Amino acid sequence: MPKILSVHFFADRRDFYRGGFKVNDGLWIVLLFVALALVLTCAGIGVSLLLSPHYYHSKEQRETFECGIDTEGTAWVNFRVGYYMYALVFLLFDIETVFFFPLALAFKSVGLFPVVAGTVFLVLLCIGLWYEWKEGALEWK
Repeated sequence: MPKILSVHFFADRRDFYRGGFKVNDGLWIVLLFVALALVLTCAGIGVSLLLSPHYYHSKEQRETFECGIDTEGTAWVNFRVGYYMYALVFLLFDIETVFFFPLALAFKSVGLFPVVAGTVFLVLLCIGLWYEWKEGALEWK
């Protein structure tokens, strides 16, 4: 077999020793792609830094708002925690849907263990929802 990038490709895909380390043939390809990705990323950033126009902004242009009146007081605004609770519950059940979708697609071909694991996961989520509901975390006050 020919040498490609000084790596020996064996017909039986054996590991070989190179420099005292055991190296697999597929590892060189992965390392090549990682190095290529790093070089292209750095080159893209470097070219954009060299070719981009450099503006020197005034103090007014660097402010948060370029037009209008200046803000008075603090910029911190209190939000209701209820919004975050609903967002977290939505995110939790959205992730549950992502986990259950592949199980529903392959329900007939999977064994008993994934079905039991999915059922336990669903029961734990329902217990958590019941607890939040019982504590009044989902009620608007």
